[in-house]
Amino acid sequence: MRLIRGEANWWCLSGRKVAKLPSSAVTQDGALTPGARAELDGTGFFTAPPVDRFHLTVLTSSACNLGCAYCFQNTGAAPEGTYRPPRIPQINIGAPVIEEILDFARDRMAAADLDKLHLLLFGGEPLLNRQGCYTLLERAARHGLASAEMITNGTLLTADTARTLEGLGLGRVQITFDGAREHHDRSRVNRMGRGTYDKIVRNVSRSAEATGIAWHFRINVATPSIDGIDALIDDLAAHTPTERCAISFATVDDVGVGYAYAPAATAALAQRRKGWNARALAHGFSVPLPQSISRCPYCALRGGATGAVVNADGTLYSCWESAGKEGWEVGDTRSGYLPDEVIAPRWVACDYDVRLTPEAARAEERIGDEVDAALLDLMYLSGRLSST
Repeated sequence: MRLIRGEANWWCLSGRKVAKLPSSAVTQDGALTPGARAELDGTGFFTAPPVDRFHLTVLTSSACNLGCAYCFQNTGAAPEGTYRPPRIPQINIGAPVIEEILDFARDRMAAADLDKLHLLLFGGEPLLNRQGCYTLLERAARHGLASAEMITNGTLLTADTARTLEGLGLGRVQITFDGAREHHDRSRVNRMGRGTYDKIVRNVSRSAEATGIAWHFRINVATPSIDGIDALIDDLAAHTPTERCAISFATVDDVGVGYAYAPAATAALAQRRKGWNARALAHGFSVPLPQSISRCPYCALRGGATGAVVNADGTLYSCWESAGKEGWEVGDTRSGYLPDEVIAPRWVACDYDVRLTPEAARAEERIGDEVDAALLDLMYLSGRLSST
């Protein structure tokens, strides 16, 4: 459960559920009163919805055609004057491994009494192995594929590719931007150092026109990019069907590769983030609903009861942020998970490698609560939120 103070009320979050509460429902210490808790409990507010599908993330290619300095798949900084940071080993998935992965998923689904599969195509850059993506989607259809999405940098996504992917069951694509064109083209570059902004926007625009795919634009927030994010939101609104697009904002943190542009969690940044959310909503984009700390289907349970992350060679990991990294393997799809005493120290969760001091972590939490409360207030006042 998460409890945050809005402008004139409190917001209580449990998983994906939201309740708008009067001040009288919260004690001076910032806790629910017994009466309020009992009333919410009686509605089933705190009951987690049942897991209805097995979540499978597959790296179709662990290689990438970009040279972003902050990537958690880098194993170090790029040599001076280059845009080629050392990365996890490059592997492309093939048909035999695809069959092994889907057989593994079938057995895990049976053990969890699940008959639906959610598939995330991941990398590296998944479209460096376009045929692997097609084959995986096509064969997953025989294993209860109910939903599928892709995280891609967008540089290789043509309209024809998007049509094929949609025809095979892909419903959603996530694309990352590093700010407006000027900063994006200094930060999110190919391995020759060339910018990618115009190509990505053009590819997304054409693919969105050719398909009914939904889009999620992740906006990376770094110190140099902050001033251009308003312009980025406006430009994306001009080139995409906003009614099918979501926008979220994520701070770029150092994960041990020497990235030095993570912005501090300050009141000024909070005001910026509030403004970005309002601007996105005004353009007709959706903004993801704030949530309480929820159980990740991949890493919440050691041994992957409800999900699995698999590299292109069939090696299992607990989290896509550790995938492909030496020493973080937790098994493989041929033999299953390693013994618990082996995987226990390797079972990591999202953001496990972010380098934050305790003070900085507390500041991020405070700022996050302030921004999320303002977003909920705005969504409620604009009729975009129906609350308990």
